[in-house]
Amino acid sequence: MTEHQLIVPRTARYYTLGTPSDAIKDLWIVCHGYGQLGLFFLRHFSGLDDGKTLVVAPEALSRFYLDGFSGRVGATWMTKEDRLSEIEDQAAYLNLLLKEQLRQLPQDVQVTVLGFSQGGATVCRWLATGQVPVHRLVLWAASFPEDIDFDAGKAAFQDLPVAVVYGTQDEFITPDKLEQKGQLMAQLGITPQVYTFDGGHTVHPETLSMVNERLLSK
Repeated sequence: MTEHQLIVPRTARYYTLGTPSDAIKDLWIVCHGYGQLGLFFLRHFSGLDDGKTLVVAPEALSRFYLDGFSGRVGATWMTKEDRLSEIEDQAAYLNLLLKEQLRQLPQDVQVTVLGFSQGGATVCRWLATGQVPVHRLVLWAASFPEDIDFDAGKAAFQDLPVAVVYGTQDEFITPDKLEQKGQLMAQLGITPQVYTFDGGHTVHPETLSMVNERLLSK
């Protein structure tokens, strides 16, 4: 048997908080975690809706039932199957989405990219392509992917303010994973600002507000 590939058009879904206008100073692209949907993930960022910020939550292209064959639905950015094609598709999708948003905004808008959990690996791979005009990166409860192209990544992440955020009760964040993530970022020349909060695997509104204020001052 021979495997073949065919590039086909897809309908991608995304949600926005705020309205594109000349008043927008900050654009956030926020990528959800495994099993989440863009609409519900975006609700965590309502505190950023100040009339000067546009928050965009793209939804991963692959959806599935969370429990059995019916009921609640979630989305995933990728699996181990045909992963290289999935990574390329992710980058193409996010590049197109960002281009569409920037077309409607002032040229000096500041772009923040946030990845939560699985979405963190997704945005890291995307930024490592070196084609993303980003000003700040937030990795929330996320692991830095080991398959980053380090040669390209060093240039892409150079001088980029990076925040690493996680809850002290997050069952997915262990000391070993933190150490491993730190080593990977060090290889890329990344020295992140680390923020923690008393909580689990979720986005904490008060911490999000603090991270936003402190990264803005960079």
